[in-house]
Amino acid sequence: MNSTPNGGLMPQTELSWRGIVIGVLITLIFTAANVYFGLKAGLTFATSIPAAVISMAVLRKMSDATIQENNIVQTIASAAGTLSAIIFVLPGLVIVGWWASFPYWETMLICSLGGILGVMYSIPLRRALVTGSELPYPEGLSLPAVLQVGSRAREAAAAAANGDPEVSGVEAGKAGFLAVLWGAIVSAGFAVVEATHIFGDNVSAYFRVGERSATGFDFSLSLALLAVGHLVGLWVGISMLIGTGIAWVWAVPHYSALMDLSGTAQQIAGAAFGEKVRFLGAGTIGAAAVWTLLKLVKPVATGLAGAMRSSRLRKAGQGGDLPRTEMDMPIGIVAMVTLVCMLPIAWLLGAFGAGTAVADKLWVLVIGGVVFIALISFFVASVVGYMAGLVGSSNSPISGVGILVVVIAPVLLAIGVQPYLPAEAGTALVALALFPSSVVSAGCTIATDHLQALKTCHFVAANPSHHPLAPLLAVIARPFTLPFLLPILSEAYGFTGAPNATEHALAAPQAVLISALSEGILKHNIDWSLIWTGVGIGAVVIIIDEILGKLGTKVRFPPLAVGLGVYLPSEVTLMIVVGAIVGWYFNRRAERAPRPADTKQLGVLMSSGLIVGESILGVIIAAIVVFSGHEAPLALVGPGFADASIWIGGIAFVLVVYGLYSWISRLGRKGAG
Repeated sequence: MNSTPNGGLMPQTELSWRGIVIGVLITLIFTAANVYFGLKAGLTFATSIPAAVISMAVLRKMSDATIQENNIVQTIASAAGTLSAIIFVLPGLVIVGWWASFPYWETMLICSLGGILGVMYSIPLRRALVTGSELPYPEGLSLPAVLQVGSRAREAAAAAANGDPEVSGVEAGKAGFLAVLWGAIVSAGFAVVEATHIFGDNVSAYFRVGERSATGFDFSLSLALLAVGHLVGLWVGISMLIGTGIAWVWAVPHYSALMDLSGTAQQIAGAAFGEKVRFLGAGTIGAAAVWTLLKLVKPVATGLAGAMRSSRLRKAGQGGDLPRTEMDMPIGIVAMVTLVCMLPIAWLLGAFGAGTAVADKLWVLVIGGVVFIALISFFVASVVGYMAGLVGSSNSPISGVGILVVVIAPVLLAIGVQPYLPAEAGTALVALALFPSSVVSAGCTIATDHLQALKTCHFVAANPSHHPLAPLLAVIARPFTLPFLLPILSEAYGFTGAPNATEHALAAPQAVLISALSEGILKHNIDWSLIWTGVGIGAVVIIIDEILGKLGTKVRFPPLAVGLGVYLPSEVTLMIVVGAIVGWYFNRRAERAPRPADTKQLGVLMSSGLIVGESILGVIIAAIVVFSGHEAPLALVGPGFADASIWIGGIAFVLVVYGLYSWISRLGRKGAG
């Protein structure tokens, strides 16, 4: 893994204005999609490959376009998936009532400063986790192959003209672009019809179990959720099904009986799930995150020590003799930018606490917060970067690690500061726990993405000293997306458990959990028995998964996926399970295609398009809701049509899915020919 293909190449174009503009535009679109979908389902999707395909489609007709330029474009855009993960923490400030909405400047600075720190921290980690390790970085290794399609387009066209069937770069590039485009169009169109209420958007049933308990199920008719299942794979989907079974077959009936609730079956089951079962999921997710951290302590420490040794050797030698692929941004600049970022972070912390019940200890909180952010951000960036190297950015349990960070922050506040403050300081302390956790979340997610991109950079002979500019540009583009989108979504839908929640409130599962944990710790009202029961469930799953790993079987039960199955509502998890099974079946059939890898890749690209289309449409509908003042501004039928809409929507959903996968299979065979 340490060799550098094409190490001597000197590309004609790497950083260019056209590449920057294309990358930023794609970033704006994908960020909007990820923000909406992350708040709705608790999951974001990787944007690297779809961004690379779109970039190739735009640049392939330009005579001087290079693979390195395409790489910069996808690197800028790929940050859309990861930095959007700040929504796993930041909405907690609205949920706990500290913010009524999202103030523009505070939101912008939290996102931007955290993102810049993440880029800076990833630079010294490059040698430890990318070039100096054997970590596979799945997306980082697959992207060079995708980028090669664009760089060979003209050669492929010439070869095709000469009758060579083995080279099909042009057709592959067109097919990939069509897969993303039509996936987005179809999912957006389906979501529009659902918004009219002609198609129902979910299939649910709740029923009593005995005299005092209840349970049920809920399938969301969402093409985006189905696509997520395709992307995460069969065993992640099956693991989520196991977690959903634990929640709704055992936990919801059990705890609803103990709570002795009244109301409809749906109300009873919903109360048990929201007030009890979600904390089981939190414990399972926490156990999975701790186990991952314990496994990574030694390799991360070894890698960092190796990076320091390499730095000392470079200083002692002739740095000018280094190949271009080994040129990093000078460490002095990295340190200076990091220190400069700490100044506005300190100011923000002070502004958060000024004039509140914590004002007497404000300097302690500001200094402690800055130190916490500086140290924890680097440690977490190392851990999640290593995890992304093992399983890919899409599957890296960033939210699980984020939950641990949010537990550490309030525990430190409860021990070191809370005893010296009045009782009414509780809400302010919760907010001051969520603020640094938001910055850490922004930093570690962008570091994960940048390390993955640096692996691609290594294999396409790009200059790593140029490369940090790409995610920094994506970070700079964030003020034009997140601070505008979050208030719109908050006003249109609200968040579960927040004062502004509506009937169609966005689940924001991680933010709801994180705010509940912070409040529980600092207000001393958390039911730790639920957390520890979840930890026990996680420990059992970890043992089973480790045994399966030792046996070398393909069957695995990722503990984090089981925890998410317990924690997320069934309307999210069950359709993801369906998507995982559909994707597995599609990939099995693709094995019989002329070019199995290309056909499977088209399935991934179509799935990415499905997520983008539905998510963008969700943002547009949210804006219409806000400006029109109506909860269902596109509705064409009333409540009396609800039963018929479920049947119509369900049948249409099955037909659309069948049609899409049939089309993408034919497209794969055509591209192979």
